[in-house]
Amino acid sequence: MSTTNIPQLDLTTQYAQIEEEILREVSAVLRSGAYILGPTVKAFEEEIASYLGVKHAVGVANGSDALAIALQALGVGLGDSVAVPVYTFIATATAVKRVGARPVFVDICPSTYNIDLASLESVLGSDGLKAVIPVHLFGLCADMDRLRPLAQSHGLAILEDTAQAVGAAHGGQKAGTMGQIGSYSFFPSKNLGACGDAGLISTDDDTLAANLRCLRVHGQREKYIHAELGINSRLDSVQAAILRVKLKHLDVWNQARREVAVRYAQLFADRGIASADPNVPTPAEVTAPQEPEGYESVYHQYVVRVHESRRDKVFEALHQARIGCSIYYPLALHMQPCFADLGGREGQFPVAERACRETLALPIFPEMTLEQQERVVDVIAGVLKA
Repeated sequence: MSTTNIPQLDLTTQYAQIEEEILREVSAVLRSGAYILGPTVKAFEEEIASYLGVKHAVGVANGSDALAIALQALGVGLGDSVAVPVYTFIATATAVKRVGARPVFVDICPSTYNIDLASLESVLGSDGLKAVIPVHLFGLCADMDRLRPLAQSHGLAILEDTAQAVGAAHGGQKAGTMGQIGSYSFFPSKNLGACGDAGLISTDDDTLAANLRCLRVHGQREKYIHAELGINSRLDSVQAAILRVKLKHLDVWNQARREVAVRYAQLFADRGIASADPNVPTPAEVTAPQEPEGYESVYHQYVVRVHESRRDKVFEALHQARIGCSIYYPLALHMQPCFADLGGREGQFPVAERACRETLALPIFPEMTLEQQERVVDVIAGVLKA
C-alpha cells in the first residue's frame, strides 16, 4: 500500500496547472498601481455576474463581511431577527449579531443537512423576524422551490449563504441567484478560492446593488460624503486577478468533484459498506451524500455519515493512515458558548445534534485519483468490518 499522504484538499496541484497565468495577471496588477477595487475588480465583478446570471456582483473583503453587508442592505438591524440553520459555519449566525439582530435557529434535513422547512415554519411567528438565510451547505442547494413561496407569504427577505456552493445549481438556477441577495466566500479552500480572503455579494436589485457598493466603502456615496454607517470591506485587485483566472476553470473543477463523488459511492458499494438508508447508517455502514433529483451539487465537502459508535474510530484510523479528514461540525450553533444568551439547550435540535455526532468529511479535490480514493475507502472498510 502506498504511504503517500492524502490531503483533504490539495491546492498545490491546482496551482501548478495555472501558475503561469496567475503570475502574469498578478504582475499586471502590480505594475498598474491599482491595488484595491479598480479595473481588475470591476472586470471580475462583470465576469462572475455573467457566470451566475445576475445583474450585479459586488466584491468585498471576505465571506463574513458579505453576509453582514447583505443583511444591512436588506434593512436588518436592531430589534429584528433572522432565521438561520443551526448546523453551519458560525459566520452565518455571527453576521446576524454583527448588524444588531437576533439569530433564530432552525433544524436541518437529515439527508441534505440543509434548512428544514418544517422547522422554519415553527418559528415564523418569532418577534421581528425579517429574513431567512438558507445555507447551501457542502455544495448542495437548499430547497429554494419550497422556501421562496414560504418566505414571500410571510414577508421575509432571503439571503442565500453560498459560501460553499459557488457553481451549484437547482432547477437550472445557480446558487446565490434565487433569493433577493446572495453571499459568497472565496477563502482559499473554496471551490473558487483566492490566495487569501475575498468575498462577493450578488443581486438583481439595482437599489440593493447601489447600497452594497456604498456600504463596502464606509457608507460613502461620493468622496468624503458618508450617507450611512458602512465598513471597510473592499476586494483587493490581486485577489480579483487570481479569481478571474480561476473562474475560467470552475465548471471543469466542479465536474471533476462530481466524478470523485460518484466514484466514492461506487467504492462504498463495492466494499459492501454502503448504507441503503440515507439517514440511518448501521455500525457497519457509511452513508454517502445525497443529491436529490434536479439538483447539481459541487461537493465543496464530501460529508458522509458513520454511526456515532464508529465515527471517531474511523476518524482516528484515517489520520493514522496519513489521510486528511475533518468533522464539520462538532458542535451545533445553539450549543456554541458565544450564543449562550439565546438559551440553547441540548436536545433542542435533534437532527443537527445527531449530524454533529455522525458526520465526517473525506478528502475531495478535482485532481483526486482513483488510487487515492481506494485507499480512503479501504481504511474506512477496515474499521467498519472489524
